[in-house]
This record gives sequence, structure tokens and C-alpha cells, in this order.
Amino acid sequence: MKNLFSIRGILLHSAATTLGLIWLMTLSVLAQSNPSPGKPQTKPVWITGAIIHDAVNPPYPGVIGFDKGEIVYVGRGAEIRLDAVNSEIIDARGQHVYPGFIALHTLLGLYEIESVRATRDHTESGTLNPHVHALIAYNSDSRIVPTVRNHGVLLAQIAPEGGLISGRSAVVQLDAWNWEDACIKAADGMYLQWPSMSNSTGPRAPSAEEQNKARNLTLGSLEQYLNEARDYHLQNPNNDPSGNQRPINLKLASASGLWNGQTKVFVRVGDAKGMVAAVEFFARWNLKPVLVGAEEADQIQDWLAAQKIDLILTKVHRLPNRDGDPVYSAYDAPARLARAGVRFGFSMDGAWNQRNLPYQAGHAVGFGLDTLRALQALTLDAARILGIEGRYGSLEVGKSATLFLSTGDALDMRGNNPTHAFVDGRRVNLDDKQKALYRKFSEKYEIPAR
Repeated sequence: MKNLFSIRGILLHSAATTLGLIWLMTLSVLAQSNPSPGKPQTKPVWITGAIIHDAVNPPYPGVIGFDKGEIVYVGRGAEIRLDAVNSEIIDARGQHVYPGFIALHTLLGLYEIESVRATRDHTESGTLNPHVHALIAYNSDSRIVPTVRNHGVLLAQIAPEGGLISGRSAVVQLDAWNWEDACIKAADGMYLQWPSMSNSTGPRAPSAEEQNKARNLTLGSLEQYLNEARDYHLQNPNNDPSGNQRPINLKLASASGLWNGQTKVFVRVGDAKGMVAAVEFFARWNLKPVLVGAEEADQIQDWLAAQKIDLILTKVHRLPNRDGDPVYSAYDAPARLARAGVRFGFSMDGAWNQRNLPYQAGHAVGFGLDTLRALQALTLDAARILGIEGRYGSLEVGKSATLFLSTGDALDMRGNNPTHAFVDGRRVNLDDKQKALYRKFSEKYEIPAR
């Protein structure tokens, strides 16, 4: 026994030491400072000579100007006489200017190092968590964020995971000191995980009756919550306890945005049967969900178009879900959905791989999706899905100057090379840890600078 306790003590001490070292290394990595957020715009900026991709019209050569964070001119510029003394003029001949890309349904800022639990803050325990705010967990100092900005992604919808109701998502801009400064829309959506509508098979799978019962219980609990939340809102529409002498019920009050149109329902569901079931389920409360994932949306594309259901497509770079489908079925699905009249945006799983978001759209272009339609899925249509199209998503007079310049086609990884980026008119520092490492080892191995 004595030896057993001694060995156990050694093992526990060794494990604690190892975890401590991992945590210290993590703190060291996270403590390295990111580039500071840009300062407010102090004078007008004019970008001349660039090819303008405004997300509304086909690209054309022209001029774009913005002041105090707002676009004041977009056009061919023949009538513009620039004041070089009181303005900053960027000669962008040969470059392309785009609206900032929008990452939908992402863990960016909620997830840092996959193997270190302390850096993952994207899930909560429990099944019904409508009161959980992803926004307050957003880490504006994430080392991943600058690497994503350097691919033109300047806005993101951060979404929680876990349970039946995961919580509320938020829209943030990616150049901020803290989550308060980053916030564009605090509770744009409520995220849910739809149960599978198909029964599992196999020697260890529960019986079909048991699986049906479990599914019905899950949907029954969701139905009960929605009924109670709607009744609570009707009795207390302003969430003010003074009118009825009772404290606020946070779980029920969190759904108030669903009933006043401020919050959308985002449902993670991939199979066609589940998508139909989810749309019909929420129609009972006059709610129109946004379907996230939607891997089999092409099977019911005409029905989705008729119902005017928005989609967030994930994993364009994937193998087909169904036996017998062509290997490119996921690649050309966006083109088929667009021809059917379905509105959609693009998404990537995880956090660091959001830098590959533009190339999901570019890959779809290679398989038949119109280039303007692909750009809109990253910008204007994504903004419409989030309800922020009045301010973001396109280069139009009166909208936010959230945009970037690229030396080439930003939907092509060979051409996506941002040289300038602005968020609400503030210039973004485009340095990041990957560029710092490249400079470091270029010096060591005497590699010519790019």
C-alpha cells in the first residue's frame, strides 16, 4: 500500500506539473500582443484606380471615398476633383476593392487552442440555454483573428454550441480592444441543434421506438419552451418586472427578440427531412428559421425557394453525403441553389480555418456559381441574413467604410492578398503572427522578402 500511494503521488505530481507547464505556455502565447486596433478616421480617404467590387453591380474601374467611417462616394470618378492636401489618397491601380467579408456561424474568438480546454469557451452545460450570450465570451485579443482579417474577413457572427438551445449569437467586427467595442449586434440570433429525423441502425443502436420517443421528448421540450416564452413576452413585452411584481425570468425573457423581430432562429440541420421538419415546426409560431449546414438542401431547393428560407452553407470542400452522388455534388450545390432562387451565405467550421472562407465561394465559382452571386454570399446576402444590410455588406454611399484592397481576385487563394483594410473607416494593421514568423525565419535562412 505504501508503494502504491507513493507511485500515485508521483503520478499526480507529474500530471499537475505537466498541466501547469501547458497552461504557462498557453498564457505565454496568449500574452503576446496583437496589433493595436486602428484609430478613428481623421480625414477623408480616397481610393483611386481600383477595380470596385461593390457586391451590387459587376466590377468596374472607379473611385471610392469615405469620411468619418462612412462611404461618401462610389463611382467612376470622372466628376471628382480630389483635395490632396486635406485628404489621404491611395493609388490602387491594378488592385481590387471589396466590402469586408462576413464569417457566418463561427467559433472565432471563442476558441483558441483545441487541445487546451481553458482556451475554449463555446459551450455551456445543460440542454436549454437561451440566456447564454456568446458575445461576452468573445476574445478580441485572439491570435487567430489577425490571421483571418488578412484574408479579407472583417466581420463575424460568433455562435455558441452545445445542447438543444445553445444560446444567442452576436455580430462583431474584427478590429477592437474588447468585446464591447467589437459588438455590432449583440443578440442577432438564437442557435438550436435540430435532432436527427432518421433512426440509427446497428447492433448497439436503441430500438426505433426508443429513438422516436427520445426525439419526441426533445421536440416536446422545445415546444414547451417556445410556448412559455411567447406567453411570457405577451404578458411582459418590455421585460419590466414592475408591471406584474415578479422578477425577470432570464430563460424566457431571452426569447423576446423572436417575437419582436430583433432575433432570428438559426437551426443546425443537415438532412432534407430535418430541414422540412424544422421549417414546419417553427411556422407554428410564425418564425422562419435560418438553416445552418443544410448539406442536403439541393434535394429540396425549389421548396426552400418557395418558402423563402435562408441558408448558411458549411463545408463546400467536402465529399458527398449520399452514396451514388458525384464527387463534385457539394461543389456545385451553391450554383444549383442560386439558380433555384435560394439565398445563402458561406461558413466554415471552427476558428482558425475561417481564413479559408473566401475560397469556399471561389471553389463554387469554379463549379458554376456566378462570381457576383458568390461575392454576395460573403457580403451582402450574409449581411441580409444577419439583419445588418443597412450598414454593412456592400460598397454604397451612406454605408460603413468596412472594406479592403487586394492585389488580385480575393476569391482565389492565389490572388487574395490584402494591402489595406478599413473597419468603419479605421485603418486595420494587417500584421499577424504568421507574417512575424515568416520574417523571423526569412532572416535566419536569408530568404528574400516577398
